[in-house]
This record gives sequence, structure tokens and C-alpha cells, in this order.
Amino acid sequence: MPIRIPDHLPAAKTLQSEGVMVMDSSRAARQDIRPLQIGLLNLMPNKERTETQFARLIGATPLQVDLTLVRVSDHKSKNTSEEYLKSFYSTWEEVRERKFDGFVVTGAPVANMPFEEVKYWSEMLEIMDWTETNVHHTMFICWGAQAALHHFHGARRYRMPSKAFGVFRHKLVGPQTPWLHGFSDSPMIPVSRYNDIDRTSLGENLEVLIDNDDIGVCMLEDKVRPALYMLNHLEYDNRSLADEYERDVKAGLDTPPPVNLFPHGDTTVEPENRWRSHAHLLFQNWINEIYQTTPYELERIGLRD
Repeated sequence: MPIRIPDHLPAAKTLQSEGVMVMDSSRAARQDIRPLQIGLLNLMPNKERTETQFARLIGATPLQVDLTLVRVSDHKSKNTSEEYLKSFYSTWEEVRERKFDGFVVTGAPVANMPFEEVKYWSEMLEIMDWTETNVHHTMFICWGAQAALHHFHGARRYRMPSKAFGVFRHKLVGPQTPWLHGFSDSPMIPVSRYNDIDRTSLGENLEVLIDNDDIGVCMLEDKVRPALYMLNHLEYDNRSLADEYERDVKAGLDTPPPVNLFPHGDTTVEPENRWRSHAHLLFQNWINEIYQTTPYELERIGLRD
């Protein structure tokens, strides 16, 4: 079944060229089924690239999914035109009365700022609390995961001696969990972050699912609320880390090449995507679990039986 995205969204051409079935609003209206409602709070500066990466994974499910693109209200984007945002995105204020089966909160380019100094932090607090009542299950990514761990669990983050940057082999700690069905024992996962989470601050209500002894925790499950925290970037395409590296080099930064990305370490060779299958597995597992557990009546999401 296809994914429904905003009409005329540029990502549609990319998705269709990759074999992802895309449906417009008029066709979706003729479908006599209850599609899953998935929201994507996109905090990244390159909105089009990020929405394409997540839509690619969410749209690979055999279920019909309506994807709503969401942005914070209290922030003016420097990299995406207001016309584009008004055409394809809803502000959180516009969706706050809605219910969603699933909701994804992305990373944001504010990793070196204290949470409370982020301009839209007060709105983020409202959004994170809102997910507990209006969303059946939430996946927090990268900075979004750090923010949610800080807010919900008081988890402490700290700056690592050097940036974790590249594609790193990880280990499964909770292979029996439904979120990791089909995962190999040591998946390769893209990483791009300066901060790690202090393990001693995680508490008993969090379970580590994917880990790396050298660069830190990768993915956790919340035991008291329906949420996953993914600190790294399975959604990345093959060029994401390479483009970040080239951007740093052009800016005169002394950034080493991403670890394990370029074949034989040759930065002139196009990188291979060695994590794509695990990215699809994670999102298929997530959507499948949502489908099996979410109420048929959207208005019942968040209610306690």
C-alpha cells in the first residue's frame, strides 16, 4: 500500500523513482480503510532531504500511511523558504488537537547548546508532553532523543572528547524486542554527534536496545511511556555523512573523514549505504507494532482503559 504525503511535495519524485508507492489526497479519499496517521516533526535545516529520508522508510510498509509534516511554530527557518513550509508543513499549533498513531521527532542542529537556551525549547516541552496524550507511539531521533531523555528521565548528556562521526558497528542488547526483529547481531549504523548520554543517569525505566562500548548508547526503549530513543541515524542516505564532511572542509574545519564510510578511506569514491536494510527493518517493525496495538478509533489514542 502507498504512503500519502502532501500534494506536489518534491520528495514524491524521488520516492517514486525508488519504487515507493505514493498517493495523493484525492486518491486517498476513495480508499475505504483507516490509514495509519504518522506525524514527522522536522527540526532539521534541510527540510526536503530529511522528509525524503523518513518518507522513504515509512512508505515501504504494506499498510496505507498518511504522513503529516510538522514544524515548530516558534522558529523561522533559514534554509527553507516560508512558501515551501506553508505549502507542505503544518505548525504544531495547527496539529495539537489531532491524534496520531505514530510520531517522529528528528534531530536538530543545536547539539552544542544547553536545552533551555534553544529558542523553541518551551514549545518542545509542550510537544513532548503532548505526545503522551495524543500519540500512540513516538520515536525520538538524535537531538530529539537527547531532549526527550532529558525531559522525561532527567538523563544527563556530556560532550565527548571528539565527535563520533562515521559508520560504526554496534551490538544488540535486547534482540528479543519486537523493535529489532530481523536485525543482525552487529549492525553498522551512521553516527554524527558530539554528545553522549551518561549511563549512570538513565534509570531503571529505560532499557538499552542497541549499544556501542566506545561511542555510547545508540537506542533505548522507554518502559513507562510508548517511546523509542534513537541517538544515531539509520535514516541517513549514503551521502549524508559525506556531505557533512565536505561542508566542514569547505568551512576550514579540521574534521577527519567519517570512519568506515568511504571505500578504503578514499574520499573521492562514492560511499556505499551499508545500513539500508536495518533502517527499513527498524521502521517496518515500528509501524507493524503500531498497527497491531493502536486503537481503531483515533480519538481513543491516549485514553487509559
